[in-house]
Amino acid sequence: MRFGLIGYGAWGKHHAAAIARGEETELIAISCKSEESRRQAEADHPGVEVYLDYRELLRREDVDAVDIVLPTFLHAQAGIAAMEAGKHVLLEKPMAGTIEECDRLLEAARKNDRVLTIGHEFRVSKQWGKVRELVRSGEIGAPQYAMVSLFRHPYRKGAEQWRYDRSRVGSWILEEPIHFFDLVLWFFEELGDPLSIEAYGNSKNRGEGLYDNFSSVLKFSGGSYGVITQTLSGFEHHLVVEIVGSEGAIRSAWSGAMDRTLEPQFSLKLQRKGRESAEEVPVEISGELFELQEEIKKAAALFVRGKAFYPPEDGRKVVIICLEAERSLRENREISLRF
Repeated sequence: MRFGLIGYGAWGKHHAAAIARGEETELIAISCKSEESRRQAEADHPGVEVYLDYRELLRREDVDAVDIVLPTFLHAQAGIAAMEAGKHVLLEKPMAGTIEECDRLLEAARKNDRVLTIGHEFRVSKQWGKVRELVRSGEIGAPQYAMVSLFRHPYRKGAEQWRYDRSRVGSWILEEPIHFFDLVLWFFEELGDPLSIEAYGNSKNRGEGLYDNFSSVLKFSGGSYGVITQTLSGFEHHLVVEIVGSEGAIRSAWSGAMDRTLEPQFSLKLQRKGRESAEEVPVEISGELFELQEEIKKAAALFVRGKAFYPPEDGRKVVIICLEAERSLRENREISLRF
């Protein structure tokens, strides 16, 4: 599968490396914004054509698929252009900053008969995938409660400080909490779609949408619920997931000096009903960089079969949850969810 990459920022560089390393993927073109980025891309990937205008990349007939790693406000524009040019698309999360843009992306995929998949790499994680397996297999009975908590250092500013610009990032809820909403939906899949959300947050005088501290409660049928919370005022990167069911409980944690470390610490424990102590569940490997490699591999393999490893309809659903969480925070009330 011959890939073109659009976006060569901090995360885009990792995408490029993952494509280039893949046994069944080939990086043949890169598009970036500045001459400085262009020189860096050419040095990092000799022999790969580098463009300053992604439309030139899209005109190449030898590009089978496009990996888009751009700021949120450019996702719909670039994704639609790629599919209209006949390319399959791997689009970094969030799918888009508005529901209207999500719908335009879905329509472009349908109209041009192209595969659109969204980069929620936690869905290919060995660690979080094992948690999903334990829940699905009934090891803890019927799921009743989930908590996802992130304690980390402040966000990187991004090129031209786009991540701290409300008009370009959309909302910080669309940055990492979107991953955690997706995890809870995945863990609680058998419960159906969530019914409502209520959110809380505050910031260091950054303005609406840019919340340094954010918490929310996502309610499901039957009284089950999930708590998703994060602070960007901490240090290092520490993620904890806890799930309680009618017959047991799961606790899993991941820690690193940075979110993209190659040497994290992680653990997964399972407590079954009637057991005095929890048991350690082995996890082979875990971390964003490992998951990115697997994401690229799976996306490419499924593009060949005309399928998406992460359905864009699910990407749209978690964007709705994020936007409604922000509305809940703004209006100080619980919001019913409609998909």
